[in-house]
Formats: sequence, structure tokens, C-alpha cells
Amino acid sequence: MKKASKVFYITFALIILTVAFGVIAPETFESASGSIRNYINTAFGWYYLMIMGILMIFVGIIIVSPYGKIRLGKDSDRPEFSTFSWISMLFSAGMGIGLVFYGASEPLSHFAVQPPTAEPGTDAAFKESLQRTYFHWGIHIWTMYGMVALSLAFFQFRKGEPALISSTLKPIFGDKMNGPLGTLVDVLAVFATVFGVATSLGFGAAQINGGIAYLFGAPQEYWVQMIIIGVVTILFIISAWSGLNKGIKYLSNINMIVAVVLLVLVLILGPTLLILNMFTETFGEYIQNLISMSFTSAPLDAENRSWLDGWTIFYWAWWISWAPFVSMFIARISKGRTIREFLTGVVIAPTIFGSIWFATFGTTAINLQKSGIDLTAFPTEQTLFAMFNELPFGFVMSIIAILLVSTFFITSADSATFVLGMQSTRGSLLPSNQIKILWGVAQSMIAAILLSVGGLAAVQNTIIIAALPFSFVIILMLFALVKALNLELQMMKK
Repeated sequence: MKKASKVFYITFALIILTVAFGVIAPETFESASGSIRNYINTAFGWYYLMIMGILMIFVGIIIVSPYGKIRLGKDSDRPEFSTFSWISMLFSAGMGIGLVFYGASEPLSHFAVQPPTAEPGTDAAFKESLQRTYFHWGIHIWTMYGMVALSLAFFQFRKGEPALISSTLKPIFGDKMNGPLGTLVDVLAVFATVFGVATSLGFGAAQINGGIAYLFGAPQEYWVQMIIIGVVTILFIISAWSGLNKGIKYLSNINMIVAVVLLVLVLILGPTLLILNMFTETFGEYIQNLISMSFTSAPLDAENRSWLDGWTIFYWAWWISWAPFVSMFIARISKGRTIREFLTGVVIAPTIFGSIWFATFGTTAINLQKSGIDLTAFPTEQTLFAMFNELPFGFVMSIIAILLVSTFFITSADSATFVLGMQSTRGSLLPSNQIKILWGVAQSMIAAILLSVGGLAAVQNTIIIAALPFSFVIILMLFALVKALNLELQMMKK
């Protein structure tokens, strides 16, 4: 593979060593990685809250500043994809399986199992559960993805740099980014991407298996999940082979349509008026309390602090670990848009749709829980199907949900293979099919191996640990971007 870079070979070796550790000594791997993760959550929780809060404020400033008129590309460039396809693709890459996997289960958990501050099962817990779910899946994620993607897109399309994380740091480090330091940054990005996506593939296979088991009584076993991963692997490799303008774009559009159909069905067949009222009030309270929630670290409240460590701090680290993959994909599909158009679309559209989704599925699940149907008795991968079972046309909605998880599964994986191909071929915007296929097979094999030894929790720990050093890279990217944007404005004025 002449086009493969050093990043490809170094990362592949590290991945093999990590997976081997997980297979040979799974309990030791999970215990060690869990201890490090817990230490990071405790010692750096305040840091994660600060960086995500500052990124949110920073994006607002960029949108209204003179930087907003700068185009991601030449001044004559225009968007490569329609707004609908663009939003569908960034939405599929950025949320994907998680939206279906946690749509009912997270609000339900915050309501019935462990609310942040309210008493479980109360009206206060009901409202708080939705606010916190919007918080974990809303503005903060997308401002972080948006800023990293903006930096990548600006340097790729405006300055002609390779599509690499290391390229965005050249205003600070110069040509040092062409050497070992740049390789280190890119290896970290590829490593986080591979394990982040492999974990999602494991979750997706588990939920598809859970749905089939719930509906048809099929065994919920490892070999069934392997068949699911095998079939989906073939499909997403075909999609990745066909490129952005065919497979990935069309599948993302299908995702969006299927997601909207399922959302509308639940909204109509569920407690419609309650959903609309709960969304209106809780989304308003989410916006109203956004700043205070962003910087709440509960230093004097041990119970609330424990909740923050297990949920908010975990999510912030999780999303940061996904930033190399999601942001690079968003950057790749955003050529020709102005910075203002880009950031506004990336932040607002997914936040609103995601909040409506969680309000609809969360309110429906909580309403059933309050009526005496204990949905918490089901494992997370079956909560959604148990909820559908209590609604009219529940079987039909369950089939649609399995289809949606499958298409999200495919689009997340093929987007990742495309990005991994870019990162391991010196930033090529059109990586070879050979490289993409190799990464696609590697991701599926990692997911399969880790499912076989019950190692998904350990992999979650691993990528959260990787998120800490990458968060420092994000900070450097911001400084480099501001420096480059200032120079760009000066040049435009001449």
C-alpha cells in the first residue's frame, strides 16, 4: 500500500497490542482502564466542564464576528451538497446509533433510577430528566464538533493543507507538524476514531440482536451478533466504496427520512399533548439554565458530584474522543459554506432535532413508567422495544427502529472508514478503496473480538482516557484557528 502513511502502520500496531491485551487479560484490562478513567473523571472533571463551556461561548462569538463571512474554500466555491443532505450526513455521523439506543432509556434512567437532584419518580425528576438529556446531546456536543470541524475545513479548503488534525496546528508549530510531533497528533486521532466507532458497532449489534430477540424470540447470543456485524460490514464497505456522493449521501438521506417517520409515529401514537407540553417547558428551561448547568461541578455535594462523574463528565470525555472522526467528516462535506452558515447549521439543526427526539421518546417511556409498566426491568438495548410494545402498531415501529439502527450502523461505519482513510493517507480527500476496506474490516473485527470477551466497557474506558490528551490538541487548534482567521481578515481588507 504505497499511499499509506506512517500513521497507518503505527496506529495499526497500537490497535493490535490493545486488542490483544483485552483478549488475553480482559479483567485486568477493564480494571486498569477503569481505574485510570475514574481518576481522570475525578481530577479533571472541572477541566472538561470548563473546556466544553468555553467552546460553546466561543462558537457564539465566532458566528456574530467578522470571521463569519469567510468562506470555507475559495470565494467562488459553493456547497457541494444540498442543505438537507449536508444536515443528514453530519447528523448520521454525529449521533447515529446513540439516538436510538438511548432515546427512551436515558430520560427514563434520570427519572426512575438516578435523577441528578430530584427524588426518583417525581414530577421534578420528570422535567429534570429531559433537561439533562438535552444537555448531554445538544449544544455542547455540536459546538465542540463545530469548532474542530471548522478548523479542519478552513485549513483544508481555504489554505490548501492536507486533511489532517496536525495540519491545523501549523500556525503555532510550523513545519514541526510535518515531523514526529504531527505524526503523534494524527496517531492519537486515528486511535480514538477506531475504538470509538468499534464501540458503537458493538452497541448497534447488541441493540439489533435485542430487538430481534424481543420481537421474535431469537437467541440473544454472541453468534447472532457476529452474523449482524458480518452482514452490516459488507453493506457499509459497499457504501464506502461508492463514495460520498452516492452511498454515504443516499444512506444518510434515508436515515433522516426513516428517523422522522419513526418520530412522527411515536408523537402521534404516544401521549401527544403531554409530549408537546413537556418539550415546550423543558427545552425552554434547558436554554434558560444552560450557563449554570455548563459550569456546575458540585464540589460540596458528594451525591450530585457522583452523578456528574457518571453522566456529564463521562459524556464530555466521550464526545471529545469522537471529535477527530465526526469533525473530520463534517469538515469534508462542508466545503463552500461560510463560517457563519457552517456553525449555525452544525449547532442549531442537530440540537433542535435531537431535543425533539428525546422529548418524544423520553416522555412516552416515562409516562408508561408512571402508569405502572416497569420499563427499567428491561436491559438498555430492549427498553425501546418494550416501550413500543405498549403502543398501537408497536410491532411496526419496532421493525422501523431495527431498520433505523441498521442504517445508522452502516452510515457511522462507512463515514468512519472514509475518515480513517483520509487520516492514514496523508490527508487525501479521496482515499483508496483498498485502505477504506481494510479499515472497515478492522473496525468490525475489533467490535467482534471485544464483544466475544465482554470488553466494550474497557474500550469505552480506553477512548475516554485518549480524550484527555486530545482535549489539549483542541485548545491548541482554537489558538491556531484564531491566529489564522485574523491573518485572513487582514488579507481580505487589502
